[in-house]
Amino acid sequence: MIGWVGDIERLTLDNDTFRTALFTGAHTQLTVMRLAPGEDIGKEVHPDRDQFIRIEEGQARVEFGRDEDGVDESHDVSEDWAVVIPGGTWHNVINTGQGELKLYSLYSPPEHPDGTVHRTKADAEAAEHTG
Repeated sequence: MIGWVGDIERLTLDNDTFRTALFTGAHTQLTVMRLAPGEDIGKEVHPDRDQFIRIEEGQARVEFGRDEDGVDESHDVSEDWAVVIPGGTWHNVINTGQGELKLYSLYSPPEHPDGTVHRTKADAEAAEHTG
């Protein structure tokens, strides 16, 4: 397939992995994610890429900071909310609901190797330490 076409809502809601890359192009990557209640993505920064997140199911708190140690903004979000994270912004997404948090994310440029599947957050953290 030259591009990517799919039912992103269904693929996001059916996802049972911490992170799966659905499409990796030269300039953008599409991933789906699932966070258990209380789980977070982990505080991170992407110095050279922007990120878009859309919440399909659940409730979350999104935190932004100018540095790794601070939280300058905190936003409560839920289904149908979107978040744009500019490159260089420290951020975290925390599942604050009683159920799973299901979201999809676009990275520009791509963040993860093509075909990435992290079944759990521990798998994702292990991959980051070896990559």
